[in-house]
Amino acid sequence: MRMTGKRKMNGKVRLGRPMLITVALILLIVSVSFAATRRINQREEANAFQRLHEEAGTLARELELQKQNDQEQLQTIASVICEYEDLSSPRVKNILASYSSLSTMSRLELLLPDNTVIRPEGANVDADGILSFEEEAALGSHITDREEDLSGDEYILRHFVPVIRDGETIAMLYGVIELGSLPNTLMNSPYGGKAAIYIIDGNTGDFLMDTWHKEPGNIWALGERPMAPGYDHEILKQGLIDGKTGYVVFVSETTGEYLYFYYAPLAINSWRIALSVPEDIVFSDARAIERILNVFLLLEVICFILYFLWMLRYVRHETNEKQHQLDTINYIYDVEKLLFNAHEQHDNIILALEKIAHITSAQAVSFLVSGRDESPSVFTWESDRTDQGSPASARIEEITLILPQYFRRERGPIPICGIGPLRSAFPSLKTEGVRNLTAIPIRDTDSSVLGILTAFNMPDEETADPFLKNAAFSFSLLCRNMRSYNAIREKGEKDVLSGLYNRNRYERDLPAYPDLFRQSLACIYVDVNGLHELNNSEGHEAGDRMLRAVSARLLDGFGEQHSYRIGGDEFLAFAIDMDEADLQNRVDAMRSALEKEGFHISVGVQRIKKAASKEQSPDGLSTGSPFAEDLSMEKLVKAAEHKMYLEKKAYYETAEHDRRQSR
Repeated sequence: MRMTGKRKMNGKVRLGRPMLITVALILLIVSVSFAATRRINQREEANAFQRLHEEAGTLARELELQKQNDQEQLQTIASVICEYEDLSSPRVKNILASYSSLSTMSRLELLLPDNTVIRPEGANVDADGILSFEEEAALGSHITDREEDLSGDEYILRHFVPVIRDGETIAMLYGVIELGSLPNTLMNSPYGGKAAIYIIDGNTGDFLMDTWHKEPGNIWALGERPMAPGYDHEILKQGLIDGKTGYVVFVSETTGEYLYFYYAPLAINSWRIALSVPEDIVFSDARAIERILNVFLLLEVICFILYFLWMLRYVRHETNEKQHQLDTINYIYDVEKLLFNAHEQHDNIILALEKIAHITSAQAVSFLVSGRDESPSVFTWESDRTDQGSPASARIEEITLILPQYFRRERGPIPICGIGPLRSAFPSLKTEGVRNLTAIPIRDTDSSVLGILTAFNMPDEETADPFLKNAAFSFSLLCRNMRSYNAIREKGEKDVLSGLYNRNRYERDLPAYPDLFRQSLACIYVDVNGLHELNNSEGHEAGDRMLRAVSARLLDGFGEQHSYRIGGDEFLAFAIDMDEADLQNRVDAMRSALEKEGFHISVGVQRIKKAASKEQSPDGLSTGSPFAEDLSMEKLVKAAEHKMYLEKKAYYETAEHDRRQSR
């Protein structure tokens, strides 16, 4: 019986101790769970403030970068507008209209010195009493605080830049930023779009942006809010006024729950950036964990291990993916920076192609710019690698130059071209060394090809294609900038009446001529006889016909590239490596053709040759020495001009053309 009793007693001990241990473990796990939940809540609150701090900083940098980008774009447009004499002309309005919805700006307007506002659409507006040109011009490039639109219907910001001509501000160009649409321009969405964003004027308390309330008001007009323990309304107010950084927690009158509020200064005027997040968003993760702990208390260790292993794999995958996306964004940003002024600095195009080659691991990248009236230009970057079977430079250029023909045929929905379709379209095309290629056309509004971006021999075409499509947008802006830049430059270098290059282009080209010829260089200086008399007797229209006739004959004889109108009735052309007899025949043919039309010219021709001897011509020019040693372009032109004046003098000394006799 004792043994039995002993067994019973031992049985109780064996059952009780595991139960006690189990209960103790459960209590321990429950206690740890509650402690962990409390600790998680504390950490989540700290993380919320840290996250608000980081996301507010990201938003601040985005807003400051948007302001800088807007200012640069406005300055570029202002430099175009200043070229127009009449700022209220339809052309200026067309320029303003063509840049509507630019970045954060919904439209562009122009403030004139008489306080008239030029709008892209509709009639001009007298803004006297609303806007002051004198005050805005004194501030230079700046962005205003919250103001009412000219119609008084909504709140806006105005981003001003001066339009300067000859050192004088002739107008103020500004972009209108509608406060109601400002949140839509932000790329970042704090807390996945669940946080409210505020931009506050520290001087007045006006909201420039408020995604929590329906209408932007004034933070001081909202009154004091009940604060959580440890926070003070006056500290918040003074912090916003002084431009400090801080946190507060207060009760929302809209929802009745706590709002976690963070504020920091912006580097724009006296603005402050602020974010607020409801309490349930801040502690959403903590409460989810708490529910999981309560429901799956016995299985939490296993779930934690499985969750940890899954998260480890997921984080690794997402980290690699995010890093790749970040690298891609950085490369696209670098390409955009390089192409911003590449229409003037063509070396930047090669650097941009190099960036594209690095991110796509392409062996070569080319960019073709299709000119309207001239042959296309090809820019190429090639790797220094000398792998067997790599495409040669000549092969890359040949393939690039044939691509426009392919895309002119293929006007369907096909966005890109690969090596297979290209070989099918052009069977005779040599493509040795080209394993693959991706060519993306850049089309104009009329579907014509502005340019083509092509990458050769990539290890992974599918991965590279999205990046090339994104980069193609930057190159499309480059193509349009190049066309605009070339058109503006051509207008500034062409004489409207004659169609010849003007004196500006002449003075720019003149220093380059010593390097253009190998054997001889001739200057043909032409002056029109009797232009003044013809203008007086038959009118300026007759004089214009005479000048156009001389221009046409000069073009026939010496071509467009080296022919200039350098004065009212003075023309000049250069003949490079032209035989002396051929040169004289062309001059005689030009003179004869004009005389048949009833026009007379005086021509002075000075020709110089490169040779070893140093014989001197009667006019003091070295006719045999190397050009750079003994002859300047100024002397060459002066000598031709002198000969022209001698012929002109002889022309007017004849009784038939004597000006004194005619008077």
